[in-house]
Amino acid sequence: MTHFGIICPPGSGHINPMATLGYELKQRGHRVTVLGIEDTQPEFIAAGLEFQVIGKSDFPKGATKDISTKLGHYSGFKGFLYSLNWMVNTAKICLRDAPDLIKAAGIELLLLDQCTTEGATIANYLDIPFVTVSNALILNWDMSVPPITTSWNYDPSWRGIIRNRVGYALLELLNKYVVNIINDHRQQWNLSPYNHFNQSFSQLAQICQQPAEFEFPRRELPSCCHFTGPYHYPSSVSQESIPFPYEKLTGQPLIYASMGSLQNRLVWVFKMIAEACVGLDAQLVITLGWGVNPEYLPDFPGNPIVVGYAPQLELLQKATMTITHAGMNTTLHSLSNGVPMVAIPITNEQPAIAARIAWTGTGEVIPLKKLSVEKLQKAIKRVLSEDSYKKNALRLQEAIKRAGGVSRAADIIEEVVVTGKPVLTSTKQ
Repeated sequence: MTHFGIICPPGSGHINPMATLGYELKQRGHRVTVLGIEDTQPEFIAAGLEFQVIGKSDFPKGATKDISTKLGHYSGFKGFLYSLNWMVNTAKICLRDAPDLIKAAGIELLLLDQCTTEGATIANYLDIPFVTVSNALILNWDMSVPPITTSWNYDPSWRGIIRNRVGYALLELLNKYVVNIINDHRQQWNLSPYNHFNQSFSQLAQICQQPAEFEFPRRELPSCCHFTGPYHYPSSVSQESIPFPYEKLTGQPLIYASMGSLQNRLVWVFKMIAEACVGLDAQLVITLGWGVNPEYLPDFPGNPIVVGYAPQLELLQKATMTITHAGMNTTLHSLSNGVPMVAIPITNEQPAIAARIAWTGTGEVIPLKKLSVEKLQKAIKRVLSEDSYKKNALRLQEAIKRAGGVSRAADIIEEVVVTGKPVLTSTKQ
């Protein structure tokens, strides 16, 4: 038995897959302890994992509600800067609190979400191994693909490479603050400073929720990088049942619309989605996400089913199409069910995920600034009527099945424990 520690950001797109991975390892006889802010505790406890609170005074219970409410109103670069500032603050707290908690708990190996760049420094300081887990878009800097903060398409030409280099240079400037904070601690702890973003990732194993087929062709991935596909809660995990008025479903083709749990305060987007679906031979279900009460919103055109939160995986099994902000969880959930998409990316890595939706032919993309009812209705009709989108979504569904999911991810982690050596991919992407 190994005692694993988990560190990840306080967002559902990171919490859900990490809780699933922790649950899988616990079922295999291991001990798993999560280190996080207090608001994230219930989800991990529901998966049967242990929990240690960090930043109790900095982020008391309920603090993330205000943060997510503000982020829900932002889009584009402003939303990215707000998220970056949140990342900086949590990095400071994690560097301050986590080492002592990890030592006291006797944690032997850390599973670090790729967005927690400070985690590797903590592992180095404590001299314990760690595995990097990419729950969002894979973050490794690679000049052959665009930075994950852009909506740029894949372009292997010399023009594309130059464009990518400029993008990464700008991203490096934006990341400077968090890198400086980490390097200050590395200096205090007699560790060599980071000279490159990729140095914060494990050299033993890097595990990514994407299937390889949902990533641009890369030239610079390390040989210990594995595309395992997404992690979904098994039905045996005790979760609170999410109510939904299934009796209102008409049997028409189902369009499932979700803008995620953070970028969900842009009510005008939901209204446009409803207007665009009026007159279609389809039924629209809109889920607003946590913290938004449908009772306080005006009635949407076309009488769609509008709920605060929905059982996403269950509804996607019935869906014909998804309208999404291109968050990684909703995107992979859709593809796992062979459901094509119309993407309206809002901020952070969502434009880059949307670019991959377009590149794989699994959906259409409309940038938020260009969104209109007319454009949205045309995209919806195109995805519903043209067979190629469904065929490509089914192709990605098969790729996800082959990738192995949480079981393969746990196998790789256990191999790291047993051998203490890098776990290499048998074939490169």
